Amino acid sequence: MDTKKTLTVKEWADEDKPREKLITQGKKSLTTAELIAILIRSGVPGKSAVDVAKEVLQLAGNRLTDLSHLEHSKLAQVKGLGTAKAATLLAALELGWRMQGELGAEKEWIINDSQTLFNYVMPLIIDLDHEEFWCIHLSNRRKVIGRQRVSAGGITETTVDLRLLFRAAIENRAVQIAVAHNHPSGILTPSSADIRLTKQIEKAGEILGIKLLDHIIVSISSDGKPHYYSFRDNDKL
Repeated sequence: MDTKKTLTVKEWADEDKPREKLITQGKKSLTTAELIAILIRSGVPGKSAVDVAKEVLQLAGNRLTDLSHLEHSKLAQVKGLGTAKAATLLAALELGWRMQGELGAEKEWIINDSQTLFNYVMPLIIDLDHEEFWCIHLSNRRKVIGRQRVSAGGITETTVDLRLLFRAAIENRAVQIAVAHNHPSGILTPSSADIRLTKQIEKAGEILGIKLLDHIIVSISSDGKPHYYSFRDNDKL
């Protein structure tokens, strides 16, 4: 008869315990599962915290981006996780997104192409379960001088008030603007409403002397990778 049992984290050698490993060897030495295990803190009979962490990662295809998209109720069903630990894990992932957004805001950004615009707005809207519409204010040399969340809406659409959009741009003395919104559905194809709104922004900007540099739609593909659609790159502007 097999008398082997799964060791708990407490029974491991100190150098193998995730928390001790982080303290003695640094955070970069830990695997993703070990980092999650520190948040989980303990396992259940037959499964260590690292085992639970590996199961959580498998649930998300071993991608942290996909893990951050999981509903709390689904995560809480993992044996060894539960309501409180699932909330702790999602909170940690959200802090990661917010830190990325802060780093982006602190950097001096020059928006010369759609890829740079995507890199700038991605932390703001990629992880949302509803649509948001953002306007980025640019100087004459396309330096970011401000940004505004124009609107937030439902799962499939959001309403944009052009007066509010351009009032903020004028107050910030923007010479150019770039706009972006997300599609939680994962589908990048612009809707007829997206196309109509883009034309309205472009025409209003021409009257006010504020050029619309680009409009991008941001989403996450079926394989879990962030991607985008550019109106400028697709000759829609």
